[in-house]
Amino acid sequence: MLRDIGAVEGDWLVALAQEEGRGRQGRVWEAPSGNFSGSTLIQLRPGDPPPATLSLACGLALIEALATLVPDAQLQLKWPNDLLLGHAKLAGILLEREGDRVVAGFGINLAQAPAILGRATAALFPVATVAPQAVAPLLAAGVARMLGLWRSARPEDFARAWLARAHPLGTPLIVHDRPGHQIEGRFEGLEPDGALRLRVEHGGIEIVRAGDVELE
Repeated sequence: MLRDIGAVEGDWLVALAQEEGRGRQGRVWEAPSGNFSGSTLIQLRPGDPPPATLSLACGLALIEALATLVPDAQLQLKWPNDLLLGHAKLAGILLEREGDRVVAGFGINLAQAPAILGRATAALFPVATVAPQAVAPLLAAGVARMLGLWRSARPEDFARAWLARAHPLGTPLIVHDRPGHQIEGRFEGLEPDGALRLRVEHGGIEIVRAGDVELE
């Protein structure tokens, strides 16, 4: 793991294939040859914004990197840390914190879309043929730039930038916020700290800070 090998902020570890990948909540993340798997280390500093908003910065870096390579692809962000092609999952981000260090892992279906039970998945191919080696430098530069903006911009401005690349306000969502429980509502935007705002039945707002989201 990056944090165990003396890595510093800006260092990257990229694998051309990954056999034991892990997604959120311990799920298996398959990364066959031709897909992208990479991680970088982020060092938290005094005065940084809330660490939870790092997912917004990483999401923006990811979508802008891929939009550079495939400008016509229908890419959109989904809270908290997915990238969609249309309505199917194209990529995911996993953030793991230990003390004042955060490892940000990125998995992108470039060549193949592994099957995930109950979830639609997509790959960039055949929309476009993109090699992992082409993604790595763009993503590294994008993350570095977004970290600078994340540290200097007001949290509400950063949330607004994320919203501009996400599915529209009013999108029907199902949120699984804990095992065996779900909340249905419509996407109402983000709190400044990155939490999800969900307009539920009778017009109330639920604030969700952790959970899995499905687009209806």
